[in-house]
Amino acid sequence: MANMSTLPAEGQILVNIEDMSMLKDIKKAISMVKGVGKITLPRRKRYSSYERSLRDLDEGRVFEYDSLDDLIKEIEG
Repeated sequence: MANMSTLPAEGQILVNIEDMSMLKDIKKAISMVKGVGKITLPRRKRYSSYERSLRDLDEGRVFEYDSLDDLIKEIEG
């Protein structure tokens, strides 16, 4: 008696792409492979302006000035 196993009806492959400028070409190449049904990309989480501000604080993208005049001098060059 032969041992028979069934293959799953559907599977997934995760591909990490280092150069995002090649994404369109990679999607086109993968779609040409026989058996590929649909290509989906995960959506990035959209941050609110408050969440972006907190990330700026955490990552040091915040500047402090002693006065408004100091800020204006910095902007003017």
